[in-house]
Amino acid sequence: MFTPETISRDFPSLVGKTYLNTAAEGIPPLIVGQALQQYFADKALGMDGREAHFRAEREAREITAYHLGLKPEEVSFCSCSAEAYNLLASALALEPEDEVVINELDFPSGATPWLADRGRPTVKVWQSVQGGVTMEHLVPLLGSRTRLVQVSLVSFYNGYRLPWAEFLATVRQHAPQAVVAVDVTQALGRFPLDCQGADILISSTHKWTLGIHGGGIVGIPGHAANRLTARAGGWYHLQNAFNDDRFKRVEIKPGAASFATGMPSFAPIYALNAALRYLAEVGVAQIACHADPLVVQAYHGLQELGITPMAPFDPGYCSGILAFRHPNAEAIHRRLHEANIHVMYHAGRIRIALHGYNTANDVTRFLEVLKLAL
Repeated sequence: MFTPETISRDFPSLVGKTYLNTAAEGIPPLIVGQALQQYFADKALGMDGREAHFRAEREAREITAYHLGLKPEEVSFCSCSAEAYNLLASALALEPEDEVVINELDFPSGATPWLADRGRPTVKVWQSVQGGVTMEHLVPLLGSRTRLVQVSLVSFYNGYRLPWAEFLATVRQHAPQAVVAVDVTQALGRFPLDCQGADILISSTHKWTLGIHGGGIVGIPGHAANRLTARAGGWYHLQNAFNDDRFKRVEIKPGAASFATGMPSFAPIYALNAALRYLAEVGVAQIACHADPLVVQAYHGLQELGITPMAPFDPGYCSGILAFRHPNAEAIHRRLHEANIHVMYHAGRIRIALHGYNTANDVTRFLEVLKLAL
């Protein structure tokens, strides 16, 4: 469990700062910096460092699989979540008569590849209602032509946490042939994942996982491997990259391995390996037990100030994110920043995010300065 002592020791940049913006950028513990130094030391060996690079990649797959609830061979890495979704589009090879369901609470990386696709499948938008989504509005969008349903387990926009079991059961009943893709970027590392049954899980590496930029996580369970094999050029994902027939045909590794098309980006892999092992040692379930009450504290504090968060709130099933709109949001954000309180501001919306390294004092200070700003 995080304690004041471990927070100041492992996250010295947080001392004297109220940091409530992990949904945008996580703060890596010092052990991640040490892993990057180790990467440089290994890289400085030239080809002799390759063995250490690939060992780090294997270890990163193992710990990532542990957090995703998958097997190591069902996990691979690319450069970012946007690349993963574009590779997913290549695997699906959708036609105009195919249908894709997205929702307006999703991040653009998961929603826009289908709009940019040259074949341009039919895209249906699952509209939100009062900051959340309902199965009642999803059912009419599903049918025999539905090829993909794309969601985020937690919305980057307002922190809405999808009721996964109900959602999955609805899709499997009304569109059993559809691929279910879930972005876990705003959940992985914050609470134990509850999205079993997904066909593909995708995440960035620089938010709640406490890693750095330049990495993307792809998890594809074995049951979906042959169906979800990216069709892209490269070499690292090919079975026959250096065989005599390499310029006549390509034999692609199935499933998650097909999403790692070129030389791995080892620096973020070293960082992710260290960060996820740090989180495993702390305990993601323990992080949720510590941080969820902080979210509840912040929620009630906002209500006392006359502010209603944008997403429906369930204290027993909350995410790490709260967001609200205010006509003077820009000025409020400026006042918070002047007080060294870091939140996200965009177009009249303020978003706070609470991780394991946050404390009740962080919430209290945020509410006190917010009250003054109001």
